[in-house]
Amino acid sequence: MSDLHKPKLVVLGTGFAAFSLLKSLKRSAFDTTVVSPRNHFLFTPLLPSTTVGTLEFRSIIEPIRKSVPGIRYFQARCADVDTSRKEIVCNGALDGTPFRLQYDTLVIAVGAVNNTYNIPGVEQYALFLKELLDARTIRERVIDCFERASQPTLTEDRRKQLLHFVVVGGGPTGVEFAAEMHDFVKEDLQKPYSPLIPYIKITILEAGPSILSTFDGVLSDYTARLFRRQQIEVRTNSPVVQVAAEAITLKNADIVPFGLLVWSTGIGPTGLIQSLPFARSKTLRLVTDEWFRVKGIDGLYALGDCAAFETIEFPATSQVAQQEGRYLAKILEASLTGTTIAPFQYHHYGMLAYVGSNRALADLATVKGRGLATWIFWRSAYLTKLVSIKNKILVVFDWAKTFVFGRDISRF
Repeated sequence: MSDLHKPKLVVLGTGFAAFSLLKSLKRSAFDTTVVSPRNHFLFTPLLPSTTVGTLEFRSIIEPIRKSVPGIRYFQARCADVDTSRKEIVCNGALDGTPFRLQYDTLVIAVGAVNNTYNIPGVEQYALFLKELLDARTIRERVIDCFERASQPTLTEDRRKQLLHFVVVGGGPTGVEFAAEMHDFVKEDLQKPYSPLIPYIKITILEAGPSILSTFDGVLSDYTARLFRRQQIEVRTNSPVVQVAAEAITLKNADIVPFGLLVWSTGIGPTGLIQSLPFARSKTLRLVTDEWFRVKGIDGLYALGDCAAFETIEFPATSQVAQQEGRYLAKILEASLTGTTIAPFQYHHYGMLAYVGSNRALADLATVKGRGLATWIFWRSAYLTKLVSIKNKILVVFDWAKTFVFGRDISRF
């Protein structure tokens, strides 16, 4: 079938949901176009490892054009959806050039953005950890803090402030960054920056009563005890009310100075999702039925972190998005033949998290694992989930290189 006679499928996004859909879809059946400001798929579960150089940046990304051959890709952002004309309005991500695309079927999988809860100063002074550029910025800022703190004219208080690394949010991303930061200090910075070691402090600020609240309580408590041994301070029930250039104000009026602030408190809707005139859930996700169809709109689907069912809202995790993408591929293929597909059923396979010092957590249906053996399982599980043989080899090489030579501490 020539492209002129194939249904026009447009997919917005290159995250887990969109990428899983594209990899599962029988692409010969559709004239497929992908629109996203990011021209690669990012394996976000390993993103915290890149912030300190345990892994290199390009080891966890897959270029869309090479990974999904036979599609058309535009590096752009969707600005509007005209459902009456079945057309989307886009702006080039690099130069802002506007253009329009026609579709027969549109899949919205644009993910989500960091949720700042409208707290003053977060956008200006905090760093996020959601994209590769975020990780690179954090990596540079960490070395900046050490180099600035090593200047001979600084006071002790100024050194303490520069070498205070604060994470707001005690979820998996925040905990894993704190763990990676601890390993970096312990394994790679002790000798090069030995005079500064007494000034280093890592703090996690969590608004709720515990860190890793989505994990089993036994594993959450284990992590809190491990962090105490690692001298990572965990402050629960500590909501932030304001962020300044070098200090955080807590609800109890405490002032927490910092040299680096990583904000990891959850997700919110993208600008596109906020602008669309469709029904949204309490968390402002697009509401769909159990086949991921946006209610009342022909040919429009939504999935991943930007969508939710009317009756249930799944967690914003990679395994949810992957399952949704694979399922929607079946739905789209079945639509060509009129085949009926049962509603989506999510299967929870458990959660993993790295907690430092070669220790990890595994919150599975039958096992609540922690410790060294679980760390080996954590690495093995994520290694098998990487898409290409190339990235599997690169990640193994990075781990081996870090073990033998340590992490690089250059700033460039």
